[in-house]
Amino acid sequence: MQLKRINYKLKRQDSTKTLLIKSEQLLRIEEHDFAMRPGFGGAAIPVGIDVQVESIDSISEVNMDFTMTLYLRHYWKDERLAFPSRTNRSRTFDSRLVKKIWVPDVFFVHSKRSFIHDTTMENIMLRVYPDGNILYSVRVTVTAFCSMDFSTFPLDTQNCSLELESYAYNENDLMLYWKNGNDSLRTDEIVLSQFFIEHFQASSGLAFYSSTGWYNRLFINFILRRHIFFFMLQTYFPTMLMVVLSWVSFWIDRRAVPARVSLGITTVLTMSTIITGVSSSMPQVSYVKAVDIYLWTSFLFVFLSVIEYAAVNYCTTLEEMRKMKRWKIPSTFNASQAMAFDGCFHDDDIELTPFSRVAPTLTSDPLTTPAQTPDIRPTEGTRLRRQRSVRENVDLLVSNSYMIDSYSRLAFPLSYLLFNTIYWSLYS
Repeated sequence: MQLKRINYKLKRQDSTKTLLIKSEQLLRIEEHDFAMRPGFGGAAIPVGIDVQVESIDSISEVNMDFTMTLYLRHYWKDERLAFPSRTNRSRTFDSRLVKKIWVPDVFFVHSKRSFIHDTTMENIMLRVYPDGNILYSVRVTVTAFCSMDFSTFPLDTQNCSLELESYAYNENDLMLYWKNGNDSLRTDEIVLSQFFIEHFQASSGLAFYSSTGWYNRLFINFILRRHIFFFMLQTYFPTMLMVVLSWVSFWIDRRAVPARVSLGITTVLTMSTIITGVSSSMPQVSYVKAVDIYLWTSFLFVFLSVIEYAAVNYCTTLEEMRKMKRWKIPSTFNASQAMAFDGCFHDDDIELTPFSRVAPTLTSDPLTTPAQTPDIRPTEGTRLRRQRSVRENVDLLVSNSYMIDSYSRLAFPLSYLLFNTIYWSLYS
């Protein structure tokens, strides 16, 4: 019984070996030198290509590359592999026979990484027809460089291409072409998170190398249009809210220093965080991107709102100091205590002596006392109108510092609205 099991096992090994020998003998592999291309010394061998794109796995703006998984199929004729067949049926083999025959040495130009899938076996298929026509198919994933232009990011459209070329054989030895023209490129339904694929297109050309000559090159071109909604939620809407939030300080009392300063610093720091987050996810390019223009202009609006309050606070302080110099101040008044809480002098902290109401004067010196002002009255029937000097305008602004907040409530929103109108009309 044991002897029969051994003989059966040997018989299985011999039958497998006999089947392999029959395949090699049928294709006469041992009779030819497959290190040479078919028709060596004659005309260039035509090799047709068709591609089916399975997926675009990732697109990286930082590395400026994309990763694509595809089925790459080669078609050529090698009469050395022709075999007789009554039924005219082809024979299909896996990667083990591929290593024993000649196959085109197509590679991906500008590729960073690529590999043939090997689960559970190498994803390679070789189909040989009786007349010597061959179909060679591989499933490969490739990461290739894509020259991206981010000048309109994130409202941009990127043109990427995957390029195929023979490594060793120039156009005198191998002619690479799309087998079915534009129909040689087929795609599955591809959905990307940040991009919309507008279309795929197959094209061809020539590449020249000074040391080896001209080579046929095939291109898989595709156009990617970025979805803007993600960046609207993550970048543009938060930025708009921070700018609008910085305007709230214009409605807060100018004497509430802690409230206005803390609000201004918070918005400035938040804008800095948004800018840093966007910059970290982008390559370090030497030109200005569209998102940079929007973020830095918005940051300028937030920063100017802080500067605006600094001007209001300064003018308020000057106004109250002039009041103290103009009128009698008691010797018991401590100016440092009056400014200790919010940085400004307050009228209710000072006991001013009664004074008589004086009519407005035309003197250019705001510090001139009423006693020193001459009583100048225009003659009857005349109207005096004199343009204010720069100093008088500054004095007027200092004396009415609340007007800065009033003008800012209108100027800041209108300016930001104008900027948004110009920005979105240019880039959208």
